[in-house]
Amino acid sequence: MAIRGNVVDAYFPHRIPSINNLLLAGDNGNIAFEVTTHLEPHLVRGIALTATSGLARGVDIADTGRPITVPVGKELLGRIFNVFGQPLDGGEPVITDRQRSIHQRPPELQRQSTQTSILHTGIKALDILSPLERGGKAGLFGGAGVGKTVLLMEMIHNMVGQHEGMNLFCGIGERSREAEEVWREMDESGVLDNTILVFGQMNEPPGARFRVGHTALTMAEYFRDEARQDVLLLMDNIFRFIQAGSEVSGLMGLLPSRMGYQSTMASELAELQERIANTRTGSITSVQAVYVPADDFTDPAAVHIFGHLSSYIVLSRQRASQGLYPAVDPLQSHSKMLVPHVVGKKHYRVAREIRKTLANYEELKDIIAMLGLEELSTQDRQTVFRARRLERFLTQPFFSTEHFTGQEGRLVSLEKGLEDCERILNDEFADYPESSFYMIGGIEEAEKNAAETASAGTDTP
Repeated sequence: MAIRGNVVDAYFPHRIPSINNLLLAGDNGNIAFEVTTHLEPHLVRGIALTATSGLARGVDIADTGRPITVPVGKELLGRIFNVFGQPLDGGEPVITDRQRSIHQRPPELQRQSTQTSILHTGIKALDILSPLERGGKAGLFGGAGVGKTVLLMEMIHNMVGQHEGMNLFCGIGERSREAEEVWREMDESGVLDNTILVFGQMNEPPGARFRVGHTALTMAEYFRDEARQDVLLLMDNIFRFIQAGSEVSGLMGLLPSRMGYQSTMASELAELQERIANTRTGSITSVQAVYVPADDFTDPAAVHIFGHLSSYIVLSRQRASQGLYPAVDPLQSHSKMLVPHVVGKKHYRVAREIRKTLANYEELKDIIAMLGLEELSTQDRQTVFRARRLERFLTQPFFSTEHFTGQEGRLVSLEKGLEDCERILNDEFADYPESSFYMIGGIEEAEKNAAETASAGTDTP
């Protein structure tokens, strides 16, 4: 036997373990490995899933005869787990007879649903301009402090209330502090009882970070296939999965590919992503936070991730600084679902008109900054006023922030949002102050706010 950090070579004189089998060592079997390579007829190489402290040459290593298996079922709801399906919240062990290997094949083509439908989130900025595909993958791009976690929490809240589905949050390679914050925020917002949390954090070995996404997917697949429920799977951060795979590849001594990434990156990512699918019994819809190295969208990791996404949402720090929450950038966010034969002609037309108005306003900003609004033509001024009202109307108070904003959350249907946006585009509210459109649900709230503003102005001596 040989030990090199997180890489262990083990000799089996009789029967060699299969690839992906779980090996255990240590007094209580507390040191775990996964077989990755067969070196010789009796020699295997594995990657550590736990710390290897205390391991020495000559120590017995036992083959469990199976891959990593994790518990599945409704007993997991409201709990936090690691890559092995062991609770991390200090609660009682999960008692269930249902165990599944984390290595599952994607659903066969005949099981997958051929119908394309939209998953409504109740968030205007997403449903109108970047609709999510039921059973699809959406990428969420956003730095620290722009509201990424709040947006994820709101989507979980709406998924529980609107779709009667369940939610699964998978933390891959992120800071340990963030896991505690996510758990606390879910508990405070009341969505924890319908949520499962799985974490493989930054302080864990690369093998654990590389496999924790498979653990989360295995738990989600039970609810899709057996419980026949829709599942919202949140992954933070999918780039860390690729990064962990690159670390594992380097530790195993494999030759790197372009820009130092592993040569097997495409197949490893596809193995994970293709399990996220829409079947006749239910769907797994994934929203994945994506880190783009050095903001370079031509990076091989970003390119491969983009190939699997059906929509991507960009959170803008500039919009967040202006208090426009959710800080979704409507001009950089896109969805493959936003085509007439999927969303309908009306939705497509209204969304294009909104984007056109906001794009024209963006082009006029430099002129306004240099010459002032008064120097614009009448038509351009109307475009600016219309765009500013649309920007404010696309903000929305969230249920997940009620406890510290004191403002009741709003859930807006797609039909209602489209109708209200169309009325704004038709200048039906040109006389209303822009502030009346800020942080509201439906347009009737703007009418109420405008009436209150007018009344206050009349009463002022």
